Amino acid sequence: MTAIRVAIPDMISPSYFPAIAAVELGFFKQEGLDASIELIYPVTKTYEELRDGKVDYVGGAAHAPLYAFKDWAGCRLLGALAQNMYWYLIVRKDLQAKRGDLHALKGLRIGAAPGPVDGLKRMLRDVGMNPDTDVQIGPVPGVAGVVSFGVTAAKALEEGKLDGFWANGMGSEVAILNGVGSLLLDARRGDGPAGSVDYTFPAFVTTQRKVEEKPAEAQAAMRAIVNAQQALKRDPSLAVKAVKNHFPPAETALIAELIRRDAPFFDAAISRQKLDALNDFSRSMGILSGPKAYGDVVAECCRSVW
Repeated sequence: MTAIRVAIPDMISPSYFPAIAAVELGFFKQEGLDASIELIYPVTKTYEELRDGKVDYVGGAAHAPLYAFKDWAGCRLLGALAQNMYWYLIVRKDLQAKRGDLHALKGLRIGAAPGPVDGLKRMLRDVGMNPDTDVQIGPVPGVAGVVSFGVTAAKALEEGKLDGFWANGMGSEVAILNGVGSLLLDARRGDGPAGSVDYTFPAFVTTQRKVEEKPAEAQAAMRAIVNAQQALKRDPSLAVKAVKNHFPPAETALIAELIRRDAPFFDAAISRQKLDALNDFSRSMGILSGPKAYGDVVAECCRSVW
């Protein structure tokens, strides 16, 4: 049994859930891999740890490796954990903002994490707003050392420390159920500007060295992810079992429904169109210098697993 370390930047969240499920439901073990799952926040640091050899695989935003691996050199995307940009924009309910209206953010205090904030900033630019002057975008108070960015953001919204946040589905659901937040934008389901659904996606990533030296291990790891995706699509209630060692009771009670909603997006394939859109987005954010070929970003050894 080969020991591997899998890291994600947000634990109490549906964002990278197939990675959690693959560990906790035994799909890695079925492939001969003794996998552990750990939290390393923010996603930029998660990928730095991958680059430095401190973890073996990362579940994180597909564009964020570029903060640690210049122009994709040294890393490879093995597959998608799910399709489409996957964060939610929540604002104070009393604002009565119209769904999809990004101009409603003008002058507001919006919490967002490094990495995910890129998607929000690009959407604001797409609708003619300046994310640096029209909106006060910054870190969520109290997020250091916590296991859920989104749940912490929901708490900050409730306490009046923020006017809104851009975060995962769990934090968004908590804010809505608590009656303090309303959904302004669901990026995954097309509420954003044209093309924004394809800016990025949650990916399963490793180093180029791993792919070159241990392609069979990389394939086995990706098979575990695909098997977890398929199991969750068949039975979203498995999510409750997967989180028993990680989630508090309140969030455990919500996870099966959140996974049921997201299950239609559990597809590991990375199409050439998705990769082109990802590269275009990354170039627009100044983290990629130029076009990159599909084979220079997506690991060939894992494409047959999808």
